[in-house]
Amino acid sequence: MDKSKFKHKTEIRVRNYEVDWQGIVHNAVYLQYCELGRVDYLRRLGVKLDLTTIRHDARVVVARNEIDYKSPARFDDALTVWTRVSYIRNTSFGFESIIEESSSGRLVAENFSVHVWLNPRTGEPTTVRDDFRAAVLKFEGADVAILGPTLLT
Repeated sequence: MDKSKFKHKTEIRVRNYEVDWQGIVHNAVYLQYCELGRVDYLRRLGVKLDLTTIRHDARVVVARNEIDYKSPARFDDALTVWTRVSYIRNTSFGFESIIEESSSGRLVAENFSVHVWLNPRTGEPTTVRDDFRAAVLKFEGADVAILGPTLLT
């Protein structure tokens, strides 16, 4: 992943209950760190995030979640989660995340996830909304690939 394309970061600190018996962050927790970064990213873009929105206005689900572990994080490490939307297609979009140790820049993990936009009434895939496309394009600029239907010409 090209870190120079990432414009958003979230700072977190490893808590004691996230560490396993080996003294390192449990493998499943890294996905939670990526989710924290994604939610913070969406807030930064002004996307409304609450249960009403999720139930009535839009439903977005994770269809794929990949992670590559590069080095361990330990209790009380300060971590930076870099997050970006790398593409938007017709009914889906892709998030990328990089987790690094904040002071040294040591790479901890890389994540790629695919999210699908669903019709909240039918649960079927539907076109990613134009307001979301516009917000991502405004924030990411040329670093996002916009594919499929769009009012951005």
